Amino acid sequence: QVQLVESGGGLVQAGGSLRVSCTTSGHTFNSYGWFRQAPGKERELVARIGGRDGSQWYTGAVKGRFTISRDNAKNTVYLQMNSLQPEDTAVYYCAARSRPGLTTSKNGYDYWGQGTQVTVSS
Repeated sequence: QVQLVESGGGLVQAGGSLRVSCTTSGHTFNSYGWFRQAPGKERELVARIGGRDGSQWYTGAVKGRFTISRDNAKNTVYLQMNSLQPEDTAVYYCAARSRPGLTTSKNGYDYWGQGTQVTVSS
């Protein structure tokens, strides 16, 4: 019943911007994370938005460039990505957590989308 569907990925030149979206259905969630995975590399958390207080967390590589937000009325989570660099190239995955608590581990998330490709050219 639970679905998370990412959209908004694409090809962008270095220095450009993209906004990826994650539309959810079938459940109510406490917090959300955006992960990314480059070919041959492990999946890593890049941004997290907390539950009741809406607290945000970012990995150091994207801090100051990416912004995570949510629109609960639309059941949608966003990741605004500015000043993109080739190193940001990856498949970006939305993940959701139902239980309260904060985590940066992929094992702490209950549901996952299928990912959207973001490619940043030089």
